[in-house]
Amino acid sequence: MERFLSPDELARDARFKRSPSRNELFRTLPDDVGSVVRILEKIAPKLRERVEDTALEAVFDELGPGFAFLTNAGAQSEVDRTPLQLRLQLHGIFVGELQALEAASRTLWDFPDAPWQFKMDMARQCWDEARHVQVYEKLIKHVGGEVGEFPENTFLFEVSCADDPVMRVAGVNRCLEGLACDAFRSLIEYGKAQNDDVIAQAVDFVLADELTHVRFGSTWVKELTKDDPERARLAKEFQRETDRRFVFGGGRTVAREERLEGGFSEDELEELDEILAVGPSRETLVEAAEILRDRHRARARGEDVPPFEDVGG
Repeated sequence: MERFLSPDELARDARFKRSPSRNELFRTLPDDVGSVVRILEKIAPKLRERVEDTALEAVFDELGPGFAFLTNAGAQSEVDRTPLQLRLQLHGIFVGELQALEAASRTLWDFPDAPWQFKMDMARQCWDEARHVQVYEKLIKHVGGEVGEFPENTFLFEVSCADDPVMRVAGVNRCLEGLACDAFRSLIEYGKAQNDDVIAQAVDFVLADELTHVRFGSTWVKELTKDDPERARLAKEFQRETDRRFVFGGGRTVAREERLEGGFSEDELEELDEILAVGPSRETLVEAAEILRDRHRARARGEDVPPFEDVGG
């Protein structure tokens, strides 16, 4: 069996639509409303193509190229989500858990010379991730969604599956599983606020596993670099860069208690806060998305819409 599988080789059935990763674009947008409007209008046809034949196609046609910031990053909070936001988030986590299963299983296979306990920990993680896939598939059905209604990209797998076991667990376990802790804590609070015990309890059970996975990363980064300070430095920088690639325009709340329990230090959490503060603010993205929506609707009505810079943008 092939080692170091590329992201485009991940198998999916006919329900799934694979979409190119968009995270690189969104994290590099400037914190300027006019610039965001101009950039997203320029690439609007590509954004439309990514959501074609999915539940987001109609959303794009209604809201325009800034739809993501109105349906997901815009009004979402710990205590409130629209039905679309909730289905979109649960589906995103579902495919994330699927890729986490693939990442853990590839880690087990890709590094045959790794310590025995390392392999045992990765096998345990595979077992957990398979259960998480099932949990989130059921949660999607619980809220009236279905698998495959939103596009999937392989960004999680792509950015974290390095060819070195230290970098692999730094990216997958400390960064991506840490990111999961952030998202799951928010979902638990949402479930409690909505008196939805199914979401609150199911996600709480999954979060307990994620803490273990973060600890695996913390333990093995230290163990595999204990006599190699340069490798430890490279692992830390790889984790920083992976975290930078998951900056979505502010508003992300770090689950500090869970990350501390998983082996993060206070210094690391302060550094993560600094990383998340870089890039366009949520307010910038939402304001730009509202302008994009109005211009998109004007075009749909057949109005002549001049380039944004020609109207004082």
